[in-house]
Amino acid sequence: MVTKINGNLFADMIIQGAQNLSNNADLVDSLNVYPVPDGDTGTNMNLSMTSGKEEVQNNPTSHIGDLGKSFSKGLLMGARGNSGVILSQIFRGFSKALEDESEIDAKQFARSFDAGVKTAYKAVMKPVEGTILTVAKDAGKAAVDTAEKTDDCLEVMTAVYEAAQKSLENTPNLLPVLKEVGVVDSGGKGLTLVYEGFVKAMKGETIEAQTPKVDKEEFFNDDHDFHGVINTEDIIYGYCTEMMVRFQSGKEPFDEPTFREDMSRFGDSLLVISDDEIVKVHVHTETPGEVFTFGQKYGELIKVKAENMREQHREVLRKEAGKSDKEVATEPAATEKVETAIITISMGDGITKLFKSMGATHIISGGQTMNPSTEDIVTVIQESGCKRAIILPNNKNIQMASQQAAEIVDVDAVVVPTRTVPQGIAAMFSYDTTASLEENAEAMTDALSNVKSGSITYAVRDTKIDGIKIEKDAYMGLVEDKIVVSDRDAKATLQQTLEAMLDDDSEILTVIAGEEATDEHTAFIESFVEEHFEDVEIEIQDGQQPIYPYLFSVE
Repeated sequence: MVTKINGNLFADMIIQGAQNLSNNADLVDSLNVYPVPDGDTGTNMNLSMTSGKEEVQNNPTSHIGDLGKSFSKGLLMGARGNSGVILSQIFRGFSKALEDESEIDAKQFARSFDAGVKTAYKAVMKPVEGTILTVAKDAGKAAVDTAEKTDDCLEVMTAVYEAAQKSLENTPNLLPVLKEVGVVDSGGKGLTLVYEGFVKAMKGETIEAQTPKVDKEEFFNDDHDFHGVINTEDIIYGYCTEMMVRFQSGKEPFDEPTFREDMSRFGDSLLVISDDEIVKVHVHTETPGEVFTFGQKYGELIKVKAENMREQHREVLRKEAGKSDKEVATEPAATEKVETAIITISMGDGITKLFKSMGATHIISGGQTMNPSTEDIVTVIQESGCKRAIILPNNKNIQMASQQAAEIVDVDAVVVPTRTVPQGIAAMFSYDTTASLEENAEAMTDALSNVKSGSITYAVRDTKIDGIKIEKDAYMGLVEDKIVVSDRDAKATLQQTLEAMLDDDSEILTVIAGEEATDEHTAFIESFVEEHFEDVEIEIQDGQQPIYPYLFSVE
């Protein structure tokens, strides 16, 4: 019987919950409804939960209120994707309810779950039932009901887990699309795994990590002693970037020489070690997000790490010189100082160059397969030294992290709710350097209604959705995130996607060609539009984005 929970026990619950989620992140990823290559709910929740766990491990205390604050902070700053943000909000409310307590009893424990649910629902503009929110709500109700009958915190936690599991199994009855595809809600599954870990910790059980054969400590250490050799400005590639990728069936076959050659284009100081199950990479680069995205072509990211070597070097020099805080403040910033920061999330060198040419001041590498965290966005805003900031997420799964970042920073910040790269481009066209922050936010948001977005990608599994039968590795055409066609023939997919996007009112078609675009297919797009939509002007941009051979924008 567990009558009280203190910080030590709660820390173990968090650690076991994070481990259980980490062990099953690929399973959660597989539950994403759309069979696109960027199904990343498990990855996002895993990275978010890991951030919370690490904050707890770095700040041990028996005071559960103080430990909860650390957990909430780590989750908040590490939150990636909508699922990660909602998870952070659940435990933000949970931790807030117990912040003044050194230990809690069963009733306080139950009230914390209920508080977490309320906070999470408030954070979502349009809550949808049949998602992680419903699972959290049903579990929270079970906590309160059970605490009325027992003083045993373990009984309460067991009831929470069982109710979450039951609610999860019911999600297809609440969301028709889940039933059509034959899956439960992926975010709800992630939360249930965390709760299962909590139960095991309270029983004194340990969840073993599914460790790869290669010793990860061979890479992942903090011993980067470069400061005495170089000047800060001489660091060409500023981020010491490391990742561990577990290979997955259905992903790109791994060949180490080819992989090593491909990785070399990202920077220098490259080190690659692999076995039959994983590959581990160390590289110095300017674009860690693109490194992580590349790694996901081969499987699941188990661990990632990116450290700003320029900032580390400046910090060492400051300490060695014994500078005062005032002197430290005059050190050159890691990013350009601006009055108004326009921050865009971008994938692909070509798209990045396009955004910069349109006036974006700061680019965060990320997108479909590697969502930046709240902290990533906050850091850029802080380092820019700006008085105001405009954030363009350019992806529906980055909107909540962007909004969370805007609320945290101590400058005026707004999020233009761009869900796609074409919307981001349309928003940038409407930016006016002479207008106020509010005026620009309104104009840029209004511009989104003038553009229609589409894309071409490929399916990662067999399924049927929206009445369309989809086979693994077949091409798919999407219009406004809705699958409109799937075919093994690329030209047939391109044609039907364009037919779904273009009409008599269409004036301009912008084609953003990705890494896997071909001259033959691009020429087909041009000839098809010229023949069937002769009044439509075509613009071709070299986006170099991964995963999506073509992105389309129609105005």
